[in-house]
Amino acid sequence: MSSGSTRKLRVNDDGPPGPESPYIFGWYRHLTQDLGWDVKVVIPSTQKSWIGKAYHIQDIIKGRYYYPKGADGQGETSPSPRSLREGEIGEWILLDATPASCANIALHNLFPGEIDLVISGPNFGRNTSSAFSLSSGTLGAALASSLSGFRSIALSYGIMIKNTPTTYHDPAFKLSSKIVNYLLGNWGPRENKLLYSINIPMIEELLHDDEMKVYWTSVWKSDYGRLFKEEGSLVFAFQPDLSGLLSKTAAPEGSDGWALNVGAVSVTPYLTSFAELPEDEHGFSCLQDREWKFKL
Repeated sequence: MSSGSTRKLRVNDDGPPGPESPYIFGWYRHLTQDLGWDVKVVIPSTQKSWIGKAYHIQDIIKGRYYYPKGADGQGETSPSPRSLREGEIGEWILLDATPASCANIALHNLFPGEIDLVISGPNFGRNTSSAFSLSSGTLGAALASSLSGFRSIALSYGIMIKNTPTTYHDPAFKLSSKIVNYLLGNWGPRENKLLYSINIPMIEELLHDDEMKVYWTSVWKSDYGRLFKEEGSLVFAFQPDLSGLLSKTAAPEGSDGWALNVGAVSVTPYLTSFAELPEDEHGFSCLQDREWKFKL
């Protein structure tokens, strides 16, 4: 799909390329080089996971330009824009801000009137269930964009095995773009009052065509367990117990958590109020109705 005269905005909550943000550069290359999209990237300058749709309203937000290059996207920063140098494939903007702030500033200050779709992610990890989704900076940026009247998609890659092979990356990018293209061509009836959350499990089935199913899903209404560990007298560190949220059996059939547990892709429609789209608008009467029937 060509972007035509309009631009796509990329945001995330994992920050610039690195160990905590392993997908943003490859996904950018896929969108720009393979699909020919005109993509603008405005992201937090550092990792901002678990921050939801927060805004730092008393901070003065500063930024700098970033020029990714090479195989891993590691690049130079500059206080002002400059021409691309050899090996650099784009000009990004890093802001000392939350993901939601990055999205709003990009849409209203940096590129007003130029963006037709916001894609937040790919997140390094799943964003299934209400507990993860309501905390996610990836979902927070998509929600902030949707609240500004823009079509928005949150994309997350679920870590299903330790040290996910890099051979899974390109197939995940290709599958992601197929799903995004489908959603763009079949956007829900509520137009800009709707956002979609996509969760793709990073498993071997990505390497084989037609082996991974895609489902419309509902949100698993999950609960938090302990999020902080006591380090001393009134001293606490963020060390969440996620065993309940990663359970292989707790998520109900048809939910986002269930889909990842059975090795399938989850696509969940949300309203901008962070409420799910009523299921009668999709016409689900059984599990088979949820499975995407077309060939990706």
